[in-house]
Amino acid sequence: MNRYGIGLAVALALSGQALGASTDGQRLALTIYNRDLALVQDVRSLDFTAGRSRLEFKDVSASIRPETVTLAATGVDIVEQNFDFDLLTPEKMMEKAVGRQVQIVRTNPGNGTEVTETATVLSVNNGVVLKIGDRIEVLRADGAPTRVIFDKVPENLRARPTLSINVQSNAAGRRDATLSYLTTGLSWKADYVAMFDEPANKLDMQGWVTLTNKSGTTFNDAVTQLIAGEINIVRAADDWQYQQYLQQQQYMQQQQRALAAQRGGNEPGARRPLADYYVYPLPERTTVADNQTKQVGFIDAHGVAARKVYEYYADWFTTLNDPAHAAVVVRFANSTRGGLGAQLPAGMVRVYVRDTDGKPRFVGENRIEHVPQGSEISVKTGEAFDVTVQPTLVKQDRAGFWRSRYSMEYLVRNARSQATTLEIRQGGLWREGKVLEESIKSTRPDAYTLQWSVPVAANGETKLTFTVETGW
Repeated sequence: MNRYGIGLAVALALSGQALGASTDGQRLALTIYNRDLALVQDVRSLDFTAGRSRLEFKDVSASIRPETVTLAATGVDIVEQNFDFDLLTPEKMMEKAVGRQVQIVRTNPGNGTEVTETATVLSVNNGVVLKIGDRIEVLRADGAPTRVIFDKVPENLRARPTLSINVQSNAAGRRDATLSYLTTGLSWKADYVAMFDEPANKLDMQGWVTLTNKSGTTFNDAVTQLIAGEINIVRAADDWQYQQYLQQQQYMQQQQRALAAQRGGNEPGARRPLADYYVYPLPERTTVADNQTKQVGFIDAHGVAARKVYEYYADWFTTLNDPAHAAVVVRFANSTRGGLGAQLPAGMVRVYVRDTDGKPRFVGENRIEHVPQGSEISVKTGEAFDVTVQPTLVKQDRAGFWRSRYSMEYLVRNARSQATTLEIRQGGLWREGKVLEESIKSTRPDAYTLQWSVPVAANGETKLTFTVETGW
């Protein structure tokens, strides 16, 4: 059997948050990842008989990865496991009845008299074909008063997805058993609402987690936590690799529990590091129903230092025949000093401002990637109507066999009644690129980019000129 391994198995470990017992003794925990994947840990108190016995779990996920199932209990070994996901439906009952006899009950609409006949099901392809006596008949599906009676339910049809496990126990008695598995059908995403106060250079930000459950199963009263980060999923070459993953998972669980004990518990809603990812525990148990989308708040920050910035980015040295509009960007620092200071999972940021009547108005949205603490966040909300920039490649020369020299001119116009500053970012430099001359002093945010802050007077224009030499 092929097993699914996890490139960084520690990402699957549960945090140190304890699984408190629910009213029926079942303890359930969900760890949900960004990539339509979740780890389910289901702790139950079960009665084991000595020797071999069969356990059935009727409320596991319908999207379970059976090859990732593990059952851990003291003195218990797994002999065999099966996952029956053929669900009991009228269509499935008819499919399983092909070649067998059923009873067809027809009701006379006029007098209500019922007539029962024995029929053999011949086919259920695009309709049900029956043999009744010497005639072949198609079972109508137009709502006619007809019923089909079956003598039994086929053994492999289940009312709910069912995982059955044959185990060997060295002794009889009641003990805890932990069922763990990976499943698809569970996912989450983050969304942010930012109210930007431009005159005050502040914003208020709320963050919402949206949980979506399409796994085919409801998870009741579960300790739920979310993992921010992109885990690597690979198909393991053999069972040895899968066993290594399980051992690493168990080790990380022990380490997380020990860490939680040292800290005296975990603050509800706190973000905690887990390897190269961040864990976002929901503050209290939650029920994630099948086919449900649920929203939970996880950030509520006020007075975050922010500012509006006009930006223009060029990825190469080129000329535009027509002026381009500058991008309008709301920029703020993800720092404690700035009023935020939390690891932010990737998501959509929607920005609002208040109009002259004080009513919030939507001004734009953009997606951010996973943002570590201390990073700067830029959210492009749109393009400026009255701030434009027109680049011109004035001259291009060869400066060597593998090197070139570029002379550029950027004409920035500001039709606003207030002075402004445009940030121009010029890409296209190699690591050996250098500035030969420039009209405004540049900075270098990375090895391949130059940046200038170009001030422009109200209803005025400014020309930025520079010459660079680049190559390898």
